[in-house]
Amino acid sequence: MVELLAPAGGFISLRAVLDSGADSVYIGLNDFNMRANANNFSINNLKEVSKIASDYYSKVYLCSNVLLKEEDINKFLSKLEDIASSNIDGVILADIGLIEEVRSHGLEAHISVQENISNSYSLKALKKLGASRAILSRELNISEIKEIAKKSPIETEIFIHGAMCMAISGRCFLSYGLYNRSANCGDCLQPCRKEWILNFKEDKNDLVQNNFKLDNEEFIISESFDDTYRTNFFSPKDLSMIEHIPEIIESGVDAFKIEGRARSPDYASTAVKVYREAIDSYLENKIKYKFNPKWNQELSKVFNRGFDTGFYFNIPYKTSEENQSKFIKKDIGKVVNYFSKIKVAELKIWDDISIGDEIMIQGKTTGSINQIINSMEINGEKIKKAKKGLNIAIAMDNKVRENDFVYKLIPRFD
Repeated sequence: MVELLAPAGGFISLRAVLDSGADSVYIGLNDFNMRANANNFSINNLKEVSKIASDYYSKVYLCSNVLLKEEDINKFLSKLEDIASSNIDGVILADIGLIEEVRSHGLEAHISVQENISNSYSLKALKKLGASRAILSRELNISEIKEIAKKSPIETEIFIHGAMCMAISGRCFLSYGLYNRSANCGDCLQPCRKEWILNFKEDKNDLVQNNFKLDNEEFIISESFDDTYRTNFFSPKDLSMIEHIPEIIESGVDAFKIEGRARSPDYASTAVKVYREAIDSYLENKIKYKFNPKWNQELSKVFNRGFDTGFYFNIPYKTSEENQSKFIKKDIGKVVNYFSKIKVAELKIWDDISIGDEIMIQGKTTGSINQIINSMEINGEKIKKAKKGLNIAIAMDNKVRENDFVYKLIPRFD
C-alpha cells in the first residue's frame, strides 16, 4: 500500500488534508524548513499536531530540510529532545550529518529531495548511516525511478503534485543573489516566477533565434514595443501525475508526496482528495481502472500554474504564468454560530451573497469545507440574496465553528 503524504502549513491545512484522506503529513517548524513563508508550527504545537494526526491513524514528519550552518545545527539539536517527546514519527533532513542524532532520539530519518538522490548506491550508503527513507531526485524519469526502487534497501518517496523549481531538486541561488534571501534556507522570494525581460545586442557573427522549437511546441518569448523580449522562462508549470497513477504505483515507490506547505488549505485538501480517490480506485481494481476527467477539473479549481509531468516522461519545457485556478477565493465573512440539531450555520457577511453561490469555510478544527448555498434565511424569512453587513442563516451539511473564515468562490473564467 503506497503512502499518500500531504503538506500542512498550519492547523487548518492539517485538519483539511487529514479529513481528505492523507496517510501522513509533513510540517515545518519556524527556522528549520524550506517554507519560511508558510504559517508553520512552533515547538509547543507539536504534541497537539501529533494528537490530531493519531486520531486519523496518520503519521507526522517534521521538515528540517534547510542549509544548516554550525550555529543552526546547535540550535536544532537543543530542540531535538522536545521534538522527540512530541510523538511525531520522523524528521526530513537535508543534512546527512544529523541522521545519527535524529535516530538516537527514536525518530525516523528521511532524506530530503535536496540531497538529489539519483541512484541505488546512494540509498545503500544512507541505510548504513541509519536513514529509513529518501525522497528521490526530481530529475529522474519513471524508468530510472522503477530501477532504483527495486534495488533500494530503504523506503523511497517521490513528488507527484505541486510546484516545480528551475533548480536542481530545489537548490537555487537566484533569490539569494538578487535579494540576499536564500532559497536553501527556506526564504525564497521566487524571482523565477516573475516575467523577465530579455535584451540582447545584435552581433553580425551570431545567429539569434527568438523561438526554441521542440516537438512542434514553442518556447514562448513575446516581443515588446521597445524591442525587448518578455518571458516566464524561469518558471515551470506545476507537476501533476494524476493521469499516470498506474505508472507511479507500479514503479514500486513507497510514498507519494504532494508539494504545497505554503499554499492554501483548500489547495492541499483538494489535491489529497483527488489523489486519494485515484489511488484507491486503481488499487481496488487494476484491470477496470479508468482515469476520471473530473480529477483534472478539481485540481484546476485551486491554485496552479498549469500542469506538466516534469521529468517523468520527458524534459519539462513549458513555462507557466500566474495562478491559473478557475476560481478566485474572496473573503466575505465569518461563522457566528452553528446549530447542530437543524444543521444551520449563522454567518456574518461583509459582501453580497446569493442562492447558488459556492462558499468555502475554513477553520482550525473544521479544516476546509465547500458548500453550494441552496437555502438562506434572515430572521426566519427565506431570501434569495443577502446584502453585506447582515447576519444570515444557511443550511450547512457539515459542522462548522464560531470564527471560522468564510470565502466566496468566484469563477475566474467564463
